Amino acid sequence: MLSLQEVLGIIKMSSLVIAIFLLSIGASLVQRTTGFGFGIFIMTMLPFFLPTYGEATTLSGLLAITTSAVIVWKMRSYVAWHRLWPILLTFMIVSTIAIFALTRIEDHILRQILGVVLILISIYFAAFSQKIKLPTTKRVQVGAGTLSGLMGGFFGMQGPPAVFYFIQSEPTKEYYMAMAQAYFLIGNVMMTIVRAYNGFLTTTVLTDYCFGLGGVIIGTSLGAYVFKHIPNRIFRYVVYAYIAVSGVIILLSSCHN
Repeated sequence: MLSLQEVLGIIKMSSLVIAIFLLSIGASLVQRTTGFGFGIFIMTMLPFFLPTYGEATTLSGLLAITTSAVIVWKMRSYVAWHRLWPILLTFMIVSTIAIFALTRIEDHILRQILGVVLILISIYFAAFSQKIKLPTTKRVQVGAGTLSGLMGGFFGMQGPPAVFYFIQSEPTKEYYMAMAQAYFLIGNVMMTIVRAYNGFLTTTVLTDYCFGLGGVIIGTSLGAYVFKHIPNRIFRYVVYAYIAVSGVIILLSSCHN
């Protein structure tokens, strides 16, 4: 007969598996539908289930890699690499520096500012999206890559700056989705390598990654169906709306902390 402590251990483990599985479904659904948001969605709860925040961001990155890899493979014909490299290389450099500085920075105030900025910018772009067209110049790409690198390295949420760039610069939602996922795929692989070097890729992370794989498959499939049925003319407004929601989530989580 199992002891009370063993029963409680089984219940705790089962709750962990179910939580990671459900969070992976939701995060993958959001990522496949809007092109970003995996980290923003899953990091609202994931840090409560892992020993450290660094391990939580590492698990989020591994699961996001899986989601993006599936999307990039299926939409690889839409990836224009010559438009991708400048913003991607900038992101890789800046996020690496940010990850190494992660343990030295108090981020609550920065997260509050970030949440407010995302809400205001998403409202602005939604209101004037027909009049705004970001050029694919090196200056714009470097700026977007820098902001994305800071957010990715510190918070595991590198999506919004890159999304604003891609949604405004790419001609269709298919090009947007393919470019964004190629960007997130390579960026997350790089950040995972850096996090592993810093000791965040633990056996706990790898075990929990296996728990989340099934959720990634289900969420990605559901998201693909939703994405297919969103008309091009309203797709960007769906993206802007989720960016605003992301800002609210970040703002509330930072105030709670």
